Amino acid sequence: MAQAKRKKKKQPLKAPELHPRIKSGLREIVLFILSVIALFLFISLISFSAQDPGWSHSADNGSVANLGGTAGAYFADLFLSLFGLMAYLFPIMLMWLVVRIYRQKSNLLPDHLHTRIAVISGFFLTLIAGCGLAGMHFESPDAVEAYLSGGYLGGFLTTMLGPAFGNVGATLLLLAMFLSGVTLLTGLSWFWLMDTTGKYTILAYEKVKGIFTGMLEKKATRKVVEERRELVKKTRRSMERKKPVRIEPKIAKPEQSQRKEREKQSDMFARTSSELLPNLALLDPAPEHTGAYSKEALETLSKMLEMKLRDFNIEIQVVEVQPGPVITRFEIEPAPGIKASQIANLANDLARSLSVVSVRVVENIPGKPYVGIEIPNESRETVGFIEGISSRAYEEASTPLAFLLGKDISGAPVVTDLCRMPHLLIAGTTGSGKSVCINALILSIIFKSTPKDVRLILVDPKMLELSVYEGLPHLLAPVVTDMKKAANALRWGIMEMERRYQLMAGVGVRNLAGYNRKIKDAAKQNTPLMNPLGNPGDEPEELEELPYIVIVIDELADLMMVIGKKLEELIARIAQKARAAGIHLVLATQRPSVDVITGLIKANIPSRISFRVPSKVDSRTIIDQGGAESLLGMG
Repeated sequence: MAQAKRKKKKQPLKAPELHPRIKSGLREIVLFILSVIALFLFISLISFSAQDPGWSHSADNGSVANLGGTAGAYFADLFLSLFGLMAYLFPIMLMWLVVRIYRQKSNLLPDHLHTRIAVISGFFLTLIAGCGLAGMHFESPDAVEAYLSGGYLGGFLTTMLGPAFGNVGATLLLLAMFLSGVTLLTGLSWFWLMDTTGKYTILAYEKVKGIFTGMLEKKATRKVVEERRELVKKTRRSMERKKPVRIEPKIAKPEQSQRKEREKQSDMFARTSSELLPNLALLDPAPEHTGAYSKEALETLSKMLEMKLRDFNIEIQVVEVQPGPVITRFEIEPAPGIKASQIANLANDLARSLSVVSVRVVENIPGKPYVGIEIPNESRETVGFIEGISSRAYEEASTPLAFLLGKDISGAPVVTDLCRMPHLLIAGTTGSGKSVCINALILSIIFKSTPKDVRLILVDPKMLELSVYEGLPHLLAPVVTDMKKAANALRWGIMEMERRYQLMAGVGVRNLAGYNRKIKDAAKQNTPLMNPLGNPGDEPEELEELPYIVIVIDELADLMMVIGKKLEELIARIAQKARAAGIHLVLATQRPSVDVITGLIKANIPSRISFRVPSKVDSRTIIDQGGAESLLGMG
């Protein structure tokens, strides 16, 4: 078998490597030659004169103005005539080659053939497009025809492209060719150039902005310092002219009645009777309170209040301070143009600034042209029940249903009349003081009136709060703890109300007070009135005075859940008609929601007391406005 002969591939001949010393010398020679040519050409171009001889024209003048001499004049005339302003591209390209050689580039042009073609094409594309753009847009009207801004090449392109594409279209075409040529020639990325330019522009803008911002901040700081100094001077002058704050004396004990002294002098072995009032000695003595603000502390608080409101651009002046048992009221005089609502809207901000639980703004103080700001005391005073019961205000109350509410801002006891309410609705969360208020109401009646004057019906679904009154002579029935029996108690109240109305109609009076007064007058004249409701065959029954009846329901929500809609109807009927009959309702609940305190109940019970509630919605449910959610609690 004949074997094929393998042909050996011929290895290409490699040019011998030059010695590094020779290569370095040749590189420096090329660098010097190109530098001289570029410099000579540049000097010739910038010193061109039309009076010098050139290849496109002749001159009779023997002297040459060109710095490159006659050769320079000819070269400049040639390049400027052909390429116009783009003639300066040639010295620029030569200098670019010099820079490449200086940066240790091995070859003047790239190694790959395609890359070399791209570079050369880019040069000519840039040259042609630049000549066209210069000829279209940079032609000087004073220039000689041979020396157009774009040279003969630019004039030719203008003549050809202008009619075909128009001035705008030709400009866009030449501009695209020029940018493409620069990219092919130098490898420049225009997107990179835009990014870099934008980056450094933003940096420069931020730098300049920072400088100007710093200058403005310094100017603003100086302005603030000057304004602060002026404010300090103005404040100092106003404080020097300001009248001293009038601070009311510390809370004085209420004026005591003579009842306590009379009871001390009573006979030790005297018989007790249900007709007698309870002895005040049964009550615990009032605790001593030593945590009141000093005069200096109140003056400091006044200045702090003025300063905090001034921070909110509200000028005020504290004119009076009234320290109370639980809160201290600052009476302030706003500057002209300051509305009371502006101060009221800052209640939460004031509480935060003064580091207190809450601040209450009283927009209108009766009898005074001032606005009140109430701040809670650091140490609260415990209001003793005996202080109000033994006061002259309670003793001089003519009504048998006198109700001790507590103390006002000045420490004086507050006594109200349940007959004028005539029904009362109490609401508040657990621990807010609701049960204490009910106990104060019951005790106020017990210490004021005998069972002949007032009788009580107590409904206690919780079986804990009112069970201590079991066996009290004022009770019409034992304390009601059964939910179903509570409805029967209300039904009995309605029947009693109807019976009393019939009696008053028969006697000819309009209310229970007039009825009792007429009974007393008839008894004094020994002409007692007979019961008009008696049976005709029975012996006539003599009429007697009727007591007031107070129905107290401790927890309305529990009854509403068990009895439901029927309870609402019973309460509404008593509330609508029982006032003149001397029957009064006191309802309490710890859940003041709309399903417990319905619209029908609210419409017939206008008098309401709200202790602290968890939300503004509950406050609006009980008193038709917000504010109860901001109370301090425990009263």
